[in-house]
Amino acid sequence: MGRSRRTIPEELLLLALDPTTGTTAQPQSLDLGLAGAQLVELALAGRIAPDGDRIAVVVPRPTGDPTLDSALELLRRRGAPVRAVHWIGGPRLGLRQTYLSHLERCGMVHAVPGQMCGVLPTTRYQATDTAISREIRSRLDCAIRTGVPPDPRTAALAALAHAVGLGKHLYPGNEGRSSRSRLRDLIRHDPMGGLVAHAVMDVQNGVAVQPRRGTAPAGRPAGPGARPGAEPARGVPMQPHHGSMARAAVH
Repeated sequence: MGRSRRTIPEELLLLALDPTTGTTAQPQSLDLGLAGAQLVELALAGRIAPDGDRIAVVVPRPTGDPTLDSALELLRRRGAPVRAVHWIGGPRLGLRQTYLSHLERCGMVHAVPGQMCGVLPTTRYQATDTAISREIRSRLDCAIRTGVPPDPRTAALAALAHAVGLGKHLYPGNEGRSSRSRLRDLIRHDPMGGLVAHAVMDVQNGVAVQPRRGTAPAGRPAGPGARPGAEPARGVPMQPHHGSMARAAVH
C-alpha cells in the first residue's frame, strides 16, 4: 500500500481533532473506532473480509503500513475468523498515540507541549494543514447534502464517525440534528464499515454478541443499516465522558 492516500484511521483521527483546543473529541470511543478503522482499511486493501459477524484473513501479505501490518499479523495468528466485537473490544493501548505520532512525522499535525494544573505535562496536537481536514469534512458534507451514495472509503468513515459519537462534534446543536441523522444513515452504504461500526457501538454499550444463525451472506447485511443476521441499526451509541489530552498518559 502506498502512502499517497491517507488511511481511514488517519482520517478519523483528523476529524476528531479539535482545531481550537488540540484535543480529541470522544477519546474513549475514538480508541475503539481506530481499531475498527484498521479493519476497514485492511478490507479495502483486500487483506481481510467479513465472514458473517466475523473477520477472516484472506491475503496475509503485508500492506507496507507498519501499524496496519501489525493488526493483520495479530489477526493471522488467531488462526480462525474472529468476531469483530471481540477484536475491537480487545486491548489497544497506545493506538491513538501511535497514529498521532505518525501524523506528526508526516507533517499533518504538530505537537504543542503544555501542563495541566501547572504540574502534569500534557501534549496537544494542532493540524499543520487545515486544508486536509476541510477536504475530509467536505466529503462527508457532500454525501450528507446530496444523498448520492458515497464511495466505500467515505461511507466507512461516516459509519465510524457516527459509531464513536463524532456527530455532535461535527454537526453540533439543534441545527445539526438532520445532518447527524443523515450521517448515521450513511452506514448502510458499506457492508464492512457497517459491520465494524455496529461492533464499535456494541462494545461501548456492553452488548454481548452471541453466534447467530441464518445470517446474510458474508459482507451483505440483511437490510439498510443492519448487521449480518442482526436487528436493524440502533440509535446513537452511549456517549463516554468528554475532554482529554491526546497523549495516552493524559486523557
